[in-house]
Amino acid sequence: MVEHTVAATNAIVTLDVPIPQVIWGWMITLNMWAKSIGTGVIFVGAYLLARYNDRVGDQVKLWMPIISFIFLNIFLLFTLLDLHQPLRMWHIFFYPHFTSAITVGAWMATVFTGIIFIMAVIAVKKYLLKKECKLESLYNPLLKIAVVLAVPVTMYTATIMGEATARELWQTPTELVQMILAALLTGSAVFLIIGGKWSYEVKRDLAIILGVSAFLSFTIYMGEYYFGHMKSEEVAAILQYVKENGVYHVMFWAGQWIAFIIPMILVYFSLKSRSASLLYLAGVLAIVGLYITKHVWLIIPQLLPLS
Repeated sequence: MVEHTVAATNAIVTLDVPIPQVIWGWMITLNMWAKSIGTGVIFVGAYLLARYNDRVGDQVKLWMPIISFIFLNIFLLFTLLDLHQPLRMWHIFFYPHFTSAITVGAWMATVFTGIIFIMAVIAVKKYLLKKECKLESLYNPLLKIAVVLAVPVTMYTATIMGEATARELWQTPTELVQMILAALLTGSAVFLIIGGKWSYEVKRDLAIILGVSAFLSFTIYMGEYYFGHMKSEEVAAILQYVKENGVYHVMFWAGQWIAFIIPMILVYFSLKSRSASLLYLAGVLAIVGLYITKHVWLIIPQLLPLS
């Protein structure tokens, strides 16, 4: 809403008008969830290739780029669909403003997805179709670039959340850590699901990555849950939505149990008994629970009236 203009500078002074509804809904949740999987399999896949290439190298090289490419395209699709003017998306590439986190993120995500696509083509041709591929020598160099790009691609959403006006719960430093942990959680979970016949040593490492990521994420959420009210009155009001009798109380704790607590318990008993049979369930629960957790954390700050 334009309040007035300054004739000397032609500047337009505007007033922020609160929007009394949830703007970032399930599409953004799906966006962040898919991005975590798309980048997470690159992080964890690169680790597996560095440590266990002789045991699981061919399988990881095949499935890592394919899974990443699928979920990155889900991420990009729902990013596009959520835009108010999706048909103007091309402006980001032809008239870019690199002071915007959205522009920088779109460029990095596009380049990252292109690299993953080339890796997927190489992997399918060599490991699935068993044909000679002239680009095979590019796979490892591209993987190194992909790992580097995966870091800002998985974290830039935290910057956008931190820029949101009057959403004190979304603090960029905290969300940056949560984005990385979500990627490691889902990346390890995916490989635990597809690596059913892998050796115990490989699954042990994946279980440790999943368990530590779940523990750290849970610790951060509990820190916000119990001490967030000390930050500001706004955060205290937002957290009431997930405290006892809050409208998102059940969903919040369901997400915490499914994504973090139960997987941590399963990882503990799996490592203690040296049995990997529980890890498949831990991986499935972590992936499903992360979606619930992300959705609650995305929605509750938007429920607080800004007027």
